[in-house]
Amino acid sequence: MSTIRWGMIGCGSVTELKSGPAFYKAPGSALVAVMGRREEAVRDYAARHGIARFYTDAQALIDDPEVDAVYIATPPDSHLEYSLLVAAAGKHCCVEKPMSLNAEQSALMQRTFERAGLHLFVSYYRRSLPRFQQVRAWLQEGRIGELRHLSWTLCKPPSPTDTNASNWRTDPAIAGGGYFADLASHGFDLFQYLAGDIVEVTGYTARQAGRYAAEDAVTACWSFSSGALGMGCWNFVADRREDRVELIGSTGRISFAVFDEQPLHLEAEVSQTLHIAHHPHIQWHHVLGMNAHIRGESVHPALAIEALKTDRIMDRVLQRKP
Repeated sequence: MSTIRWGMIGCGSVTELKSGPAFYKAPGSALVAVMGRREEAVRDYAARHGIARFYTDAQALIDDPEVDAVYIATPPDSHLEYSLLVAAAGKHCCVEKPMSLNAEQSALMQRTFERAGLHLFVSYYRRSLPRFQQVRAWLQEGRIGELRHLSWTLCKPPSPTDTNASNWRTDPAIAGGGYFADLASHGFDLFQYLAGDIVEVTGYTARQAGRYAAEDAVTACWSFSSGALGMGCWNFVADRREDRVELIGSTGRISFAVFDEQPLHLEAEVSQTLHIAHHPHIQWHHVLGMNAHIRGESVHPALAIEALKTDRIMDRVLQRKP
């Protein structure tokens, strides 16, 4: 299968620049069909991106004989339903993150694809980004000695869009939580890729401003399988934006941002500051990795079995029920 032919369910904002173009521009990849519930919107998307076919019915896209794999770019509350339809059709799948509303749903998704002999990926594309590959290399090379502690602070001021009816990210019924569920999941997945599995976690949540149903403030502490410890502070009704991660080692430190395109700083015997820009289509490397995995050329790190670990962490912190 020299070219993997993808179909895409959902054509929202994440697909305009971050993901959609990567599926049809990356070598060995094609985006042959797209689905959206509103015909006018999906027709427009297909025309602007040069996609041959569009559907308003997800099953019709999934059953398209020219679609080899399906990218589900919808909010988390529909991931379980759509992914099981893809598995039933015998096709590979990628779902946006978070993988689903809770770990029970994600475990069902992962088991279903594994038993069918199909690949299920999750869009934790930071595992594939060159800047975080560099951080991982520094850790594996022992540039800061043994990892002792990881801390992450992510804050932002409130926004008028927080309470918009169209903002599903603040509706727990759709997102599985609030901004924490949407954003912190990226960090927890990345940290386990960099530093190993998180084996214990505890957290506290609050609705400090009470502007929407989901939590707007979270703190958590955790331990890695290596014995290193971690802590995080997430506040989405704060005075300013801040995104800072610090890895404290026995002989040095690394600092970077999860989302903001800031330099990587290594403080060690030989210190470095590196500026590694993202690809304009930030899921580019993720798409290349999935296609290579499907072709049997390499193993992609953003598999459902890894994403499930993050959902179990999120369940603990948010005290989510199945």
